[in-house]
Amino acid sequence: MAEIVKMPKLSDTMEEGVVAEWHKKVGDKVKTGDLLADIETDKATMEFESFQDGVLLYIGVQKGNAAPVDSILAILGKEGENIDSLLKGGNGGASAKTEAAPKIESKPEPAAAKSETAPSKQSEPAIAVAEKAPALVASNGSSADGRIKASPLAKKLASEKGIDLGQVAGSGDAGRIVMRDIENFKPATAGSFIAGTAAGVESFREEAVSQMRKTIAKRLSESKFTAPHFYLTMEIDMDEAIRQRESMNAALAPVKVSFNDLVIKSAAAALRKHPKVNSSWLGDKVRFNDHIHIGVAVAVDEGLLVPVVRHADTKTLTTINEEVKAYADKARSKKLQPSDWEGNTFTISNLGMFGIEEFTAIINTPDACIMAIGAIVEKPVVKKGQIVVGNTMKVTLSCDHRVVDGAVGSAFLQTFKKYMENPVLIIAG
Repeated sequence: MAEIVKMPKLSDTMEEGVVAEWHKKVGDKVKTGDLLADIETDKATMEFESFQDGVLLYIGVQKGNAAPVDSILAILGKEGENIDSLLKGGNGGASAKTEAAPKIESKPEPAAAKSETAPSKQSEPAIAVAEKAPALVASNGSSADGRIKASPLAKKLASEKGIDLGQVAGSGDAGRIVMRDIENFKPATAGSFIAGTAAGVESFREEAVSQMRKTIAKRLSESKFTAPHFYLTMEIDMDEAIRQRESMNAALAPVKVSFNDLVIKSAAAALRKHPKVNSSWLGDKVRFNDHIHIGVAVAVDEGLLVPVVRHADTKTLTTINEEVKAYADKARSKKLQPSDWEGNTFTISNLGMFGIEEFTAIINTPDACIMAIGAIVEKPVVKKGQIVVGNTMKVTLSCDHRVVDGAVGSAFLQTFKKYMENPVLIIAG
């Protein structure tokens, strides 16, 4: 009996998915565990495996198109099986541009094929989504017939950068184009384009908004306009942190401890002292978390991802260092899993490595606070009545005033400052 395969919910915030690649075509036999498709969510591109055996009778979402969670992704069943009743009664309908099972010799054409010209009323919402969603890969003669081999991430990145895959040399297996080929691609300069530009021709480029960027925009807008933010800024003397970090790295070589590791560990230790900051607003109640899971914002091409260092207060600086590096690598290659980014109780955003001295960050809900870390700056400071050269770092705590008031936020920052100005306390404690 034919069964509907629905668009899966692959993350807690996923509302729709984009099919980045189909690994099976209509008429192919499918076994449980076979890779059906690559689905782009708001956080990553993930492989989706079949949970049943059968023949792929129907594809409900074409490559490059978006569809809501629980809409018809595909239909699996017996060869030649009539699936018309499933299409009419399926949740979310199916696109008029979807691919139906091919005609089989000596048997009547399956009724599902009629959906190409006469979709049911239930299919209309999905049709609108599919028709409006732009393809991830720019169309060209080579890629349309499948002669160009490229990974889903390479295709997506090429689309975002406006790169014709036909001009890219692949460095993967059998000449397959991979993400690094797109990142390193340098197009040849066209003379006609230069002439046109010199003549003052106006031009622009538009990019489709990715699932990740849509979700980031939605969540940040909800946070900014729902949670009443206020901000507390404190300047920290970093001279001792610099000295102690140098000593640690000399002793731990070749392992290195970064200033960001010190920030995460110090914040975790301060949260243990001030549990009200390690909380979240839930509408009719406030949750005070006993565990300390720190989200660490990682910049990727499409925005920020926030993988979580779990139980950060119990981990060593070297363990934190290893975890953050591994998360950063996975984030940039879009290999983070839902378990990597869920469950944060506090968030840190560090732009110091980009030379930003001070900024404010939008709260990463459901957290009550997020801390923005600026660059370490060498400047004149007053110590013991004398003007000397010192190193300082500014941090700004964004607080949800429904949960954390000024006194609580200030006390947390004072404790954080104490640990950062003498890191041996977080090691000993």
